[in-house]
Amino acid sequence: MADVAQSARSFVPALNGPAALARSRGTLSLTLHDRLGVTRIASLREEGCLRVRFPRGAVAAPVEAVVMNTAGGLTGGDIIKQEFEWGEQARGAITTLTAEKIYRSLGSPVYVTTKIRIAANADVEWLPQETILFDRSDLDRTLDVEMSADATFLAVEIIVFGRTAMGETMTEGRLADRWRIRRNGRLIYADSLRLEGSPQTMLDLPAVGNGARAVATLLFVAHDAGARLEALRAVVGRVPDRSAASSWNGLLVARFLASDGAALRQNLLPALASLRGERALPSAWSC
Repeated sequence: MADVAQSARSFVPALNGPAALARSRGTLSLTLHDRLGVTRIASLREEGCLRVRFPRGAVAAPVEAVVMNTAGGLTGGDIIKQEFEWGEQARGAITTLTAEKIYRSLGSPVYVTTKIRIAANADVEWLPQETILFDRSDLDRTLDVEMSADATFLAVEIIVFGRTAMGETMTEGRLADRWRIRRNGRLIYADSLRLEGSPQTMLDLPAVGNGARAVATLLFVAHDAGARLEALRAVVGRVPDRSAASSWNGLLVARFLASDGAALRQNLLPALASLRGERALPSAWSC
């Protein structure tokens, strides 16, 4: 009996070690097209922990696609791959059901890859809710967009470094975030953010975050993007935290810094309204 007990105990480290932990895998592929002025689902494939739902109906105009991670968060070794294709004249937004939480890693990064293809005259929005990074998390994320010259694309990404309202900080960890936007096959926007070691210390630097614990990027690509710059700057100039907007080469970019995620979201809302007009935000944003 003693030998059996010892043998059982010998398996405990292996069962609790990184190699034995279950990892989340999620793959999502969604194609939408326009038929007689209505955006419809052309194809949909869901695998692993990723699902997509349509709270306003699959044939709404514009359509609202809500991505859900049924794993309830991500940690080191998890892999998420999602692809979205919008046909000619398709209109709608992609969002997430809740904020995505990136938990402590035991050594491997979380890999999140998003690819979006946008055909002629399509109007597409990428509006995920916040990504919250916990202490010692490790996130490697890529957004690749291929769009037609006459398509319109609006994107927002919010990153929160610890939930300050709960006394959480991110004193150690890693973030690698890359955006690549191509129009008619030509690279028009490339943005790479990398924070490693102590993100909190780096964010405290005046030239990086000036003490911010939440950051956001807003990107708008359209034929009239430059004409909207002054209106956006007027809105951005009224927010209480640091923010700025610039425009060049048919695109518009705004950056936001804030002390926490709640403040940052409030700063973003008027900026989004200035670009989206009276169009309602995805319903998940008000949940």
